[in-house]
Amino acid sequence: MRVAFVGKGGSGKTTLSSLFCRYLASSQWPVMAMDADINQHLGMALGLSEMEAATLIPMGLEIERIKAYVRGSNPRLPSTASMLKTTPPGTGSRLLRLDEQNPLWAHFAREVAGVRLLVTGPFSQEDLGHRCYHSKVGAVELILNHLLDGPGEYVVVDMTAGADSFASGMFTKFDLTFLVVEPTLKSLGVYKQYQEYAREYDVLIRVIGNKVESEEDVQFLREQVGADLLTWLGRSTYVRAQEKGQSLPFECLEPEHVQALVTMKQALDSGQKDWEKLYVQMVEFHRKNALGWANASLGEDVTSQIDPTFSLSEAARGYVTAS
Repeated sequence: MRVAFVGKGGSGKTTLSSLFCRYLASSQWPVMAMDADINQHLGMALGLSEMEAATLIPMGLEIERIKAYVRGSNPRLPSTASMLKTTPPGTGSRLLRLDEQNPLWAHFAREVAGVRLLVTGPFSQEDLGHRCYHSKVGAVELILNHLLDGPGEYVVVDMTAGADSFASGMFTKFDLTFLVVEPTLKSLGVYKQYQEYAREYDVLIRVIGNKVESEEDVQFLREQVGADLLTWLGRSTYVRAQEKGQSLPFECLEPEHVQALVTMKQALDSGQKDWEKLYVQMVEFHRKNALGWANASLGEDVTSQIDPTFSLSEAARGYVTAS
């Protein structure tokens, strides 16, 4: 199952992403985490030092490597030159699996606290004025387009802050989106934006309250988001210690916060994987990009990359059977 963590900057989405990853890993569930935030802090939240985090290889700088691998022998993709971040898989494409050893995982991934971590890389000085951050996040989109996550496997993506993820189709690629909010009107503004944008695409959202200090805060969140409120976390001495650079075992996390993570996993597990919807939306956003700018820019019709004979649901079914 795939889950995205989104929220206003400073709401604690990276902290909750890392706690959820560590909870899954502590229970021996296979988990892959991807840092797709412009502020690359997930590695350190999982326990890396700043120096160790700086050694992670950014996928955003090597998108061509990702394209070359997932392209496989797809006859609709004679080269990577016209591949977009939205290019969907087709017959001959290489589909990725969490439990496999492949050149992409070997090159980009690092095991941290039992979690396989990949990062897009930060927005650098060299990017200013001629490149947007979404070009780097495109690496995550390509991987998600070609990834087959099976039962009992988890993909956790720490998304960029606010509603920026709507600048691409990546917001449609998850089984569930956790929207992290503080009990403030400013933080809840992102929820209202997300709810409005996501409605058209049947994106499932559950709200996670963070930095909740009283029953009054809980009541405020209930009044604002209603049934979308799934659970909440209060102030945590464990989290505060982690933020100060103290490396504590996950078992030190407060029981009430562990229970919140249990509730989050239960909500994710209760959903149904819909490969058909995932692929239809993938094709829709690829077509939008093609007609909006790519065809004119590349001088060719990149909608021809869409393989009408390909079924992602059949490919996934074969993976589950093989597993």
